[in-house]
Parts: sequence; structure tokens; C-alpha cells
Amino acid sequence: MKYITNKDEISLEYDTAVTLGKFDGIHIGHQLLIREILEGTKQGLKPVVFTFSFIEKIRKDHVEGNLLTEEEKRNFLEDLGVQVMITYPLDDEMRHMQPEAFVEQILCKKLRAKKVVVGSDFAFGYQRKGDVILLEKLSGVYGYELVVLDKVAMEDQVVSSTIIRQELLEGHMEKVNSLLGRCYSIEGTVVHGNQIGRKLLSMPTANIYPSFEKLLPPNGVYVTTIETKFGKYEGITNIGYKPTIGGETRPGVETYLFDFDGDLYGQVIKVNFYTFERGEYKYDSLEELKEQMFRDKDFGKKYFEMNR
Repeated sequence: MKYITNKDEISLEYDTAVTLGKFDGIHIGHQLLIREILEGTKQGLKPVVFTFSFIEKIRKDHVEGNLLTEEEKRNFLEDLGVQVMITYPLDDEMRHMQPEAFVEQILCKKLRAKKVVVGSDFAFGYQRKGDVILLEKLSGVYGYELVVLDKVAMEDQVVSSTIIRQELLEGHMEKVNSLLGRCYSIEGTVVHGNQIGRKLLSMPTANIYPSFEKLLPPNGVYVTTIETKFGKYEGITNIGYKPTIGGETRPGVETYLFDFDGDLYGQVIKVNFYTFERGEYKYDSLEELKEQMFRDKDFGKKYFEMNR
């Protein structure tokens, strides 16, 4: 997949099917937009996703952190079949660009869009003056096909990244996953920890530190699966500061993989979250922590037995 972040490099040499938006999380509504541009390949059009950098500055909920890091977003879009991803810098020039100029200069001239796919509430341009009505009007001028998709609703609730972030901050992983259409996940490189799990608790763990841009659920223990170069494993994961042991200055993601005894240091793993078990707690001794970790393990094992 071609990945473009420099606006001076945006000058495509082929006709495209383009969808535009923030795409934080790439939830089930976003995926419908992407499926529609993938249909453009039947007409010889290359599917393009156009989004912006620093999207947290234009959010209404003011929640810091993204459901997907930029790298995770890139990987996911490539897996879906997108051929070009553009993360356009949201600089002063773009902020003050009139919507008509955006359509002419960016969408049609630089992206060579022959098919444009957006949600029904899509707004763009200076002061968000552009909308689907304007896109429809200009489609006759510039000769692109416009496809407008209605918002997706689940249980009488419109699916949105804002709702998903709120549910995530509450630790409602089942709801988050249903809205995303997949498991919420955290990716990272396994680093050396304090070896407490291996040496004292007889439960070796894999430690990663999520990107600072990643929005995390509440600190605590979760039932997870872990994707590694050796395969996929079931496990339990703690997010937080390890208060019983201490010494952590940023939240880490520590995972115990069931039935695994390999070496993951330096390897990139992906941790998929299924359900919240309990909050993070400071125990009076390592022995108490060990007993709780074995209870956590039993909880995870039973969860997977009941949810095969």
C-alpha cells in the first residue's frame, strides 16, 4: 500500500475511488465506506483513503488518544485491500481552504477521483461549509460518481468513534468489539520487564508499552488472545502500573500467555481484548499477587471454554 503524508507528494497518476474522513478505529460504519471504494476496482479505479493528521484537534469529545495508532491504521487498511492511504497535514492552508477549492484542487486534480464515497454527515472545507449537497452539485461539474452511505446503527444507537471511545474508557469491551466489528487490540514490541512473573510467580509474561497516542481502557485485568510469530495464544493481560511491584512511570501492557514457553523478546505482538475481569489492585505481598494471578488465569480459561 502506498502511504503518503507529504502534501507535495499527492499527485496520483491513475483514476481513483476515494473515501474521506477521520477513520479513528475503522469501525463497522467505516468498513462499509471502504468496501464501497474497493468495488471501484471493478471499474479500474484504485481505492484511496484520505484522512488527516492531528485529528484529536478536531474532535468534539476532547478525549486524548486514538483507537488506532497511525501504524495500526496503515496495517489494517492494507489488510482490507486499500491501495493508497493519505494522511494530509491539517495545516493553516488546509483549515482555510474553501470546500469548492478542495474538491477541484485536491479531490479531482491531485487524487483524480472518479468515485467519491462519504457518510451522510460528511462535512469539509473552511468552517465545515462543504457537505454532501455540495459534493452532489460538483459531481456534475467534475464528472465523478458520488456515493453517500447512511450512518450505521446498532441497538438504536448510531455507531461512531466518539461512542466507541466512551465505551472503551468504561471498560465495556464486548460493546467496543461489536461496534468495531473486531477485537480492540494493542500492538507493541516485547521488552524486558522486572522478571517477577518468571522468577517469583512461575508465570512468565510478555511486556509491551503502547504508543502514547493510543487510547487505553481502564487499568486492570482482561481476557485476551495474543498474536505472535509462533501463532495465536489465549491469555490474560494487565494494563497499568503494577502497584504491588512498583517502579512504573507509564502504563504498560503485561500478558501471560496460556500454554506458551517461547522467547518473545524483541518481537512485535498483538493483544486482542475480549472482556474486563477486574481493576488493578495493590496487594500486600507477592504471594497474594501470585494467588490472584492464578485466579485470573482460571477466569480466563473458563471464559474461553464457555465462548469457543
